[in-house]
Amino acid sequence: MFKSGFISIIGRPNAGKSTLLNALLNEKLAITSPKPQTTRDNIMGILNLPDAQLVFIDTPGIHKPHHRLGKHLNRNAYQAITESDINLVIVDAAQAFGSGDEFLLSRIANSEVPAFLIVNKIDLLSKEQLLKVLKEWQNRYSFAEIIPISALEKDNIQELLNLCKSYLQEGIQYFPEDMKSDHDAYFQISEIIREKVLYKTEEEVPHSVAVVLEHVEENEKQLFIQAMIVVERSSQKGILIGKQASMIRSIRMAAQKELKRRFQKNVTLELFVRVESNWRNRSSKLTLLGYGDNE
Repeated sequence: MFKSGFISIIGRPNAGKSTLLNALLNEKLAITSPKPQTTRDNIMGILNLPDAQLVFIDTPGIHKPHHRLGKHLNRNAYQAITESDINLVIVDAAQAFGSGDEFLLSRIANSEVPAFLIVNKIDLLSKEQLLKVLKEWQNRYSFAEIIPISALEKDNIQELLNLCKSYLQEGIQYFPEDMKSDHDAYFQISEIIREKVLYKTEEEVPHSVAVVLEHVEENEKQLFIQAMIVVERSSQKGILIGKQASMIRSIRMAAQKELKRRFQKNVTLELFVRVESNWRNRSSKLTLLGYGDNE
């Protein structure tokens, strides 16, 4: 019997959703960073097994939105909750239960989809601390399954895969066997550039950044990319460029190195920075930058 289904990974910002997706697929499909709201799109990762196809969906962190972009991110996550066969609710074991968790549970309660609690970052806790966290969550909500993991260390990932597969029904193969994601190479390029910005810039910059590919040329040996980094304020542009262009050079070199490894060819990357005032609250700009706004 061939099984298949869609499995959403949902949770608060910085719970480890993208790290979990990458661990489940044993490949880097989603960018990660210590900054909240790193993920801005629902990213599909497709795991093909001899007798099953598991389609995992990494979603933006559910949070209280402060602009149109934030509302767009939440809508992506809410849609995944209702349309999946299983919801993996991932929480940071080292973080105390808060109002954001309460809100997330209320969204899950409105869905008839089986919900697994994924208690992540168990490598940061002692056994006694972990038992206390598990007991607290058990008292909060009746989950179909509770699985403690470390997405970073890949602890209990195989057990989680086996459990997901056991819950899926007989079904069709939705995607070709050689397909690993629903996002193309252009999306991966822009996300890798944005990831390097997130890691290297100060707190005021990351949430205000978008990356647009202006021009891409490719042959068997070479990949040439021109990309625009969009920010909201002139001060952010100054930070991104840095003294004597040191910051933009550092971002370019880091992105170029990973792109070379990813595409297995020489990469030439040119980066530019443009200011688009308040773009996260402007519907026209959200659409132009790839974040379709429905309001």
